[in-house]
Amino acid sequence: MRSWLFAPGDSERKMDKALGGPADIVILDLEDAVAIPRKPEARRMVVDFLAANAGHGGRIWVRVNPLDGEWTATDLDAIMPARPGGVLLPKAEGGADVEALDALLTPLESAHGIEPGSTPVAALVTETAAAMFGTGTYRGAPRLVAMTWGAEDLADSVGALDNTDGEDRYRPTYELARSLCLLGAAKAGVPAIETIMGDFRDLDGLRVRAEQVRRDGYRGMLAIHPAQVEVINEAFTPSAEEVSEAREIVDLFEANPDAGTIGWRKGMLDRPHLSRARQLLAQLDE
Repeated sequence: MRSWLFAPGDSERKMDKALGGPADIVILDLEDAVAIPRKPEARRMVVDFLAANAGHGGRIWVRVNPLDGEWTATDLDAIMPARPGGVLLPKAEGGADVEALDALLTPLESAHGIEPGSTPVAALVTETAAAMFGTGTYRGAPRLVAMTWGAEDLADSVGALDNTDGEDRYRPTYELARSLCLLGAAKAGVPAIETIMGDFRDLDGLRVRAEQVRRDGYRGMLAIHPAQVEVINEAFTPSAEEVSEAREIVDLFEANPDAGTIGWRKGMLDRPHLSRARQLLAQLDE
């Protein structure tokens, strides 16, 4: 779940290009990337693409339209027979929205020979003002495997003229959204996924941002252009040095099972260091 690459659902060329690259997850978009008059055609194209690439299994996801609109059920009716690898729910305002999506998905899975409950869901959790107050309500939500956040729709929701300062840093409201997503995901026990970086040409800036949010606790990042994917994959892959140190920490505590703290070449270690080392090593198996 390091890289999540969007591709417009009404562009066969862009969907092909996205799938042909190294993105961990390709998200075929039926929402913001598709104009309203094009949505019926996009549904048809996404279904055809899923059917033609069934061998890619869980790698191809679909972003449906939000629950507060008129197209979610239509999107799901169209795509579920083609067995998408997962569903990205935009403009989620709390765990209850994931439960509502689950209620739509379950009968469709049964109708099309899919094991009920097996289609995973990721939620975009800060795209409205109301959603900001619901980021801590996703624990126990059915199907949920990741949470991510959005700054552009949030800016629209609050009537902002911009969401960054003069140096392309998010203003406080949007840094708060990033933090609330991270905290909500930790409470829910799922990975937090960083939002997009709109300037797809600034790969150096992307690397800096991806490395920083990974240190904060994020486990992957959304991408809007194939050129961003390799940078994201590299940034969210534990380095050989990190893996070596994590194994060293685990080995130290295993050799001293009754110790609460242990002296180490880089300072004093305690149980939170052991937990973080184990979490990093667990990423190697994901």
